[in-house]
Amino acid sequence: MLQETFDRALARDGLPQFDVIFLDLGVSSMQLDTPERGFSFSHPGPLDMRMDPSAGPSAADLVNTATEHELSRIFSAYGEEPHARRVAREIVRCRPFATTSELAACVSRVAGRSNFKVHPATRVFQALRIAVNDELEGLDRALPLAVQHLAPGGRLAILSFHSLEDRRVKQFIRAEAKGCTCPPRLPACVCGRQPRLVDLTSKPILAALDEVAANPRSRSARLRGARRV
Repeated sequence: MLQETFDRALARDGLPQFDVIFLDLGVSSMQLDTPERGFSFSHPGPLDMRMDPSAGPSAADLVNTATEHELSRIFSAYGEEPHARRVAREIVRCRPFATTSELAACVSRVAGRSNFKVHPATRVFQALRIAVNDELEGLDRALPLAVQHLAPGGRLAILSFHSLEDRRVKQFIRAEAKGCTCPPRLPACVCGRQPRLVDLTSKPILAALDEVAANPRSRSARLRGARRV
C-alpha cells in the first residue's frame, strides 16, 4: 500500500522522483479530540483507537483477549510503561472493557502518577494505539521507500512525537549515512554498501517555547532531516 501511495503521487504530478518528502508521524488532533474514536481517556468513548475504523481488531478486542504476557510486552515495548506487568495483571483481572474511561480507571489504580502533568494511563493508551495500528512497523516500511523515491540532493524530513519513533528515525538516518555494514574487525569494506543519506540534524529540532505555549501538543515533537546523496 505504501509503495502504491508513492507511485500514485509521482504519477499524478508526472515526476520521476520527489525533491522533498515530509513524514508527519503524529495523530491528528481531530481524531484525538473525538470521543467516538476512542483514542483519549479525557472523554468517555468506545475503546477503539483504529485509524481506519473498518480495518483490523480494535483496542477493546486487544485488551479483552490478549494474554497477560502479551499485554505486558505491548505496554513495555510500545509505551515504556515501568509498571507494565502490574498493569497487565490488573487488566486481565478486571476485563472485559468497553470504554476508554473504564480502562483508564483500571490503569490508574495500579500505574501511579510519576509526573503530575502526565495521566497514569498515558503510556498504556499510547502503547495500545501503536499496537492496534501497527505504527512502528509501518514506519520501518515507510523510511526505506521514502529514500528510494527521493531524487539526488532531495530532502527527507520526519516529524515524530515520542521517543520510540524518534529513536527509529535516528538509527535509520545514521545507518543510511554510514553505508558500510561490515564488522569492525575487517580491514576493508567487502559489502560495498554506499551511503544514501547525509544526516542534517545531529540532534532533533524541538518546538520553540512560544510554539509550545500556543500549542501544548507540540512539546513532544521531534524533527529530523537528511539529504539524499
